Amino acid sequence: MTEALRIGVAGLGTVGSSVVRMIARQNNVLVGRCGRPVRVTAVSARNRSKDRNLDLSAYEWFDDPVDLARNENVDCVVELLGGAEGAARSTVETALASGKHVVTANKALLARHGLDLARAAESRGLALAFEASAAGGIPVVKTLREGLPGNRVGRIYGILNGTCNYILSRMETEGLTFADCLAEAQRLGYAEADPTFDVEGFDTAHKLALLTSLAFGTQIDADAIYVEGISKITPLDLSMARELGYRVKLLGVAERTRTGIEQRVHPTMVPRDSAIAQVMGVTNAVTIDADAVGELTLIGPGAGGEATASAVVADVADVAAGQVSPSFGRPIDQLEVATRAPMQRHEGGYYIRFTVHDRPGVAAGVATRMAQADISIESILQKRSELAASQDPHGRSGAPVPLVLITYAASESAIRSAVEQIIGDGLTVEPPQVIRIERE
Repeated sequence: MTEALRIGVAGLGTVGSSVVRMIARQNNVLVGRCGRPVRVTAVSARNRSKDRNLDLSAYEWFDDPVDLARNENVDCVVELLGGAEGAARSTVETALASGKHVVTANKALLARHGLDLARAAESRGLALAFEASAAGGIPVVKTLREGLPGNRVGRIYGILNGTCNYILSRMETEGLTFADCLAEAQRLGYAEADPTFDVEGFDTAHKLALLTSLAFGTQIDADAIYVEGISKITPLDLSMARELGYRVKLLGVAERTRTGIEQRVHPTMVPRDSAIAQVMGVTNAVTIDADAVGELTLIGPGAGGEATASAVVADVADVAAGQVSPSFGRPIDQLEVATRAPMQRHEGGYYIRFTVHDRPGVAAGVATRMAQADISIESILQKRSELAASQDPHGRSGAPVPLVLITYAASESAIRSAVEQIIGDGLTVEPPQVIRIERE
């Protein structure tokens, strides 16, 4: 029998421990599919004495993952340390320099250094595989890299962060505030003690940078992504969205436009009857719009030990079977430098919620400013509070009330200009809420 592929696992958190268990559990299946055994020979983590419900006695232990990466008894390094710099970067660079294949789930590392690492792997005929980095257990990397070569992708978008989707789902279904839902997500382990990376959209942006490269054959350009998180979303916005036929999701979107490749992460209103609107809780979803297959939506677990380990082991199996593909679907020197489409040129529909004084002429003043910016209004909805209505059922109370606009397609720059002028006119009581609309 062909010699076993020897695996070194750097990082034994939830995912790393699941990888070790899964390889042992699925070894007979892996032999059948890959033509050779796959065997973990070495592991590394910060704390050797931590209870992982895992017998580590059969594996060589390394306190320093870089030492594991250069060890002669390892053929493939599985990097699960996290972070764009430090031990993770050093481990991957050392592994490639030592002639070892690399499988990683580290989207931050790849978003920042993926091109250099892929070039190093390519020059040595090694794999740099990262299925687990983009959408957990959803095989979107393999789909883009191997399943759609006959297609021209026009747009890819999705729910790429389970923490944000969980929070928005709870806020909508239970009428809870962002702060309340975040606290519950932290209690359940869905959110970190410092949730900024997730809730402000940076995690989604790193994943989107990788998917954009795979979808459009372009070099990674994480700095080109417009990023906006969900911390300012209120229960009122979600209630208004429901009334208007939408649901709010944090989406990562990349698409070809007349001005270049547009990459953006922000809260988005999607039609309630769309496939992606049905994805609730910690589940992820990715939709690919391509010319031959049309719309393809992949839905599944975006995080969790077993789900992410499944994606890691899928990459390990490819390495064991000798399937070494270009990391981003084509040789590095064939990846194009994409023309950035600035966010100001984005065009689409918008939900804009102003909080205004309930008095005559305010709605007309808002509408006038919109018309001056050449923005057409699809619908306008003004809500009076129950208190204001009870105090003055026939007239205007002057109390703050929400005024919601849905626009037809307009440019980001026009929307921003009109909103700034409305604020300058003194028509608003608090900063307006602007949410983009993504129609199918």
